Amino acid sequence: MRAMQVTAYDQPLYEQELEMPVPAAGEVLIKVDACGLNFGDLLMIKGTYQQKPDLPFTLGMELSGSVVAVGEGVTDLAVGQRIAAYSGLLGLAEYAAIPANVCVPIPDDMPAEDAAAFLVAYGTSHVALDYKARLQPGERLLVLGASGGVGLTAVELGKLMGAEVIACARGAAKLEICRAAGADHLIDSETDDIREVVKSLGGADVVYDPIGGDQFKAALRACNPEARILPLGFASGEVPQIPANILLVKNIDVLGFFWGGYKNFKPQVLTDSFKVLIDWYSAGKLKPHVSHVLPLDQANEALDLLRTRKATGKVIVRVS
Repeated sequence: MRAMQVTAYDQPLYEQELEMPVPAAGEVLIKVDACGLNFGDLLMIKGTYQQKPDLPFTLGMELSGSVVAVGEGVTDLAVGQRIAAYSGLLGLAEYAAIPANVCVPIPDDMPAEDAAAFLVAYGTSHVALDYKARLQPGERLLVLGASGGVGLTAVELGKLMGAEVIACARGAAKLEICRAAGADHLIDSETDDIREVVKSLGGADVVYDPIGGDQFKAALRACNPEARILPLGFASGEVPQIPANILLVKNIDVLGFFWGGYKNFKPQVLTDSFKVLIDWYSAGKLKPHVSHVLPLDQANEALDLLRTRKATGKVIVRVS
């Protein structure tokens, strides 16, 4: 089978011919239809992600496809069943043997591209906003990096959960995508003063931040008393140092959040979230925004779309 692998850090992926995997006990063998790319994939290529697999490895955190074989002990998935999975790796290959407990059955009418775009982006935002931040109807939600893969889902879910949503992104074109996803207010991160605009709107009750750096600092100073701020990543390249005196004076909670970690220590959080999200998708309440679909042999070009921030929403690699 074909697979796109990281063979050395900070280098392009290389297409390899690998033997077909065999599912172990508790695993299923998936014929991969599509793989969703994420910012974390770029960090894995550099060797700076929270998890650092041994070289060489097949990139691709999330995938969609169908079950072609089941390992010993697997009873809740069957051959032929369509699934989406947060596998952490292995998505950029024609076949993947992955644990059955990271697979989520998907509706028959859910396209492979939607399914591959679904779990990480929507799962991250839903667990962050619902489970961690306890976002309430009527609260004011500030989303930084709002036109990106996870940011856009935070806008969409925040609106669905009844919040007043402020979307912050770079440039008019990206902000229009945020408006279409449900944002009530728009901030151009290139030209606007984030702190002043948010304060003029009444301050933020919850901040969703995959950016870090100066944007985190501005957002923190625009928080209302008892606000919750969620650092999800540091796309700016700068990890902010948090002034404890501001937290003290305003009674602000900073909620560390690594969505992928729940797979290891509290997987039921993800399972419960996925069920809600799939139900919302089936009811027509959610629609993944996929900006680009490229074939497997153009996986490096697909990653460049993320690296250069030319994508809005999700970039998908079509595997088969």
